[in-house]
Amino acid sequence: MQSVMSCFLSVPLLCRRWGWVGVLAGGVSLAGMGLAQAAGDNTLTLQLLDRVNALEEQTREMRGQIDQLTNQVQQQNAALSKQIGDMDFAMQHGHGGTGSSTVAPPATTAAPAAKRTPDDVLKAGNDALLKQDYATAQADAQQVLSGPKSPRQVDAQYLLAQSLAGQKQYRQSALAYYDAYNRAPHGQRAPSALLGVAATLVALNDKASACQALDKLSSEFPEPAARIKSAEQVYRKRAKCS
Repeated sequence: MQSVMSCFLSVPLLCRRWGWVGVLAGGVSLAGMGLAQAAGDNTLTLQLLDRVNALEEQTREMRGQIDQLTNQVQQQNAALSKQIGDMDFAMQHGHGGTGSSTVAPPATTAAPAAKRTPDDVLKAGNDALLKQDYATAQADAQQVLSGPKSPRQVDAQYLLAQSLAGQKQYRQSALAYYDAYNRAPHGQRAPSALLGVAATLVALNDKASACQALDKLSSEFPEPAARIKSAEQVYRKRAKCS
C-alpha cells in the first residue's frame, strides 16, 4: 500500500497504471489463498466423511454380532426350558412311562448345627494346628477373639500367633505373641508368648531384639518350665546373645 501511495505522489499517471496493477496482483494472490484454503477444507471434509463411514460400518458389524449372540442365548434358553419340562414330566409320570405316579418322600428338615463354644472352637483350632492346617487354626483363633471378652481369648491370641508363625508370617506372629503376653503378663501363657516373640525375631534375623525378648523372659520368669528354659538357651545361641 505504501508503494502505491508513493507512486501517486511522484508520477501520477504512471503510478496509477502500475498501482492498479499491484492491487490487481494482490487480489489475485488473495484469491489464490482462498482457493488453497477451500481445497484444504474439502480435504478435511473428505477425511471426516471417510471416518464417519468407517464408524457406521463398525456399528453395523457390532449390531450383527449382537443379533447373533441374542439368537444363541434364545436358543439355549429354549433348549434349557425343554429339558426342564422333560424332567418335570418324567418325575410326574414315572421314568418307565407307564402312567404310574410317584409320591415324593416328605422333605426332612436338617437339624440346626449346635453352636460351638469358645472351648470347642479352640480345641478344633489346636487340632488343626497339629495337622499343620494353619489357615483353619487362624480362623478358629480369630473367631474366639471376635466374640465376647473372656479369659479364653488369651489362648486364642496365642493360637493365632502360632498359626501365623506356621504360615511364616513372622512379623505378624511376633506382634501376636507379644499381644498374648500383654493380655496376661503374669498368666500361664506369658513365658511361652515371650519365647515365641524371640523365636519369630530370630526368624526375621533381628537378633538384637530377640535377645531383648529373651532377657525379659529370664528377668520376669527366672524359673520357667524346663521346656521353656531349654528352648531359651537354644534361641540365645542362635541370636548370639552376650
